[in-house]
Amino acid sequence: MLPEKSRYVVIGAGIHGLSTAWHLARGLAETGQGDGSDVVVVDKTDVGAGASGVACGVIRNNYFQPAMRRLMAHSVEAWERDAEALSYHGVGYIQIAPDAMADDVRQIAREQNEIGYESVLVEGADECRSYMREIFSDWQAPGVSILLHEKRGGYANNTLSLAGLAAKVREAGVRIETGVAVTGFERDGERVAAVVTDQGTVSCEAVVVAVGPWVRDIWSMLDLPSSITVRDGSGQDHPDQPMWTYWALQEGTLEVDPHEFTDNTGGFPPVVHVDSDAPLYDDEDGSLITDEMWGIYYKPDFHFGGVQGGASPQRIDRPSGDVAVDPYGPASPEFVVDDSFVRMWTSALAACHKRFEGKRGVYSKEPSGGIGAFTPDSFPVFDTFRANAYVIADANHGYKMLGVGELVAKELLGEPQELLAPFRFDRYRTGDLHPTSHSPFPWS
Repeated sequence: MLPEKSRYVVIGAGIHGLSTAWHLARGLAETGQGDGSDVVVVDKTDVGAGASGVACGVIRNNYFQPAMRRLMAHSVEAWERDAEALSYHGVGYIQIAPDAMADDVRQIAREQNEIGYESVLVEGADECRSYMREIFSDWQAPGVSILLHEKRGGYANNTLSLAGLAAKVREAGVRIETGVAVTGFERDGERVAAVVTDQGTVSCEAVVVAVGPWVRDIWSMLDLPSSITVRDGSGQDHPDQPMWTYWALQEGTLEVDPHEFTDNTGGFPPVVHVDSDAPLYDDEDGSLITDEMWGIYYKPDFHFGGVQGGASPQRIDRPSGDVAVDPYGPASPEFVVDDSFVRMWTSALAACHKRFEGKRGVYSKEPSGGIGAFTPDSFPVFDTFRANAYVIADANHGYKMLGVGELVAKELLGEPQELLAPFRFDRYRTGDLHPTSHSPFPWS
């Protein structure tokens, strides 16, 4: 039953909401300010029913942006601390790229080294081929000349990790109330005085908004702007930029035994991400798919029942026939990929590994991927609005960022966090935006 009052109301039982609630309960107890009974999590459906529950689960620190890299180093440590409980597999991560991205990869490698994040940089087409064939004897990807092998990172099984995190939340004394939809807020001046739901109203001292792709709706309930002015790095203002745009993730699963995708020693390999500028041809009929840069990522995954991964997302201005649900509505943000993705992704897998040639027929027809709400610069916003509403807007970087909840909890308890400072909303006004890379992926 929903309480009438709670010091903290966390909206959303995904990766951020659960992590924040868990660490907030621990922080309250450790500082003598309270305990888990001071926190309630509400979710309109259930634990992991949204974007976190359909996430591919990749955990990486492969970011061109220094602030993202430092934040992700913290989150990788958080996954490593609770690997068994959160179903985390620290197999590592390999980025493989063409000449056009070489400077970006070198910079990532250099700055990973500066923060003590172990990785191996390999340069040259022949050297990359030799390195990869030490891992995969059937490696044959064209158009790549540099790679960065992160020895940490990997992936987690999404629903199992959320179940493990929810158990920690409940053990800390926090209530998780599901089937509770937020419909608005009561305000006392600027402050949020209460959260209004379809199951009753909860008065509170502070709110945490951790709703993934539904952030646009909660943002509107807080009377925050749907469009803003963004100042770029040169000081030029760009008015009327939409605060939220939606991208549909292109992901899927090849239904093969995950044991078919092992390394040369029979072990499970790192997560692989390949960007290539070589022409990509159809694996079945040899026709040209694209002569522009393409990229895919993939991994063996027993949770998905095969080799799972994806490609660059598609921007959607409104729900279309390819979108299984309204991304602004109450359903889970699953996305049904079309035949063009299946053709591209399976052909790219075949271009990278001989073992995947002729495998399109075993592509899973189940809905896959998700829908992400992206900010104007495609990077997260972690900030307080209306004096006491802390918004976690991850811009689809979310699932891997387990450590954000720990940092947000500290800020709620009065301890500002340097790792979150570069992600304040005010950066759009000041022009302190994150640098962009040459990757075809909007989040890299």
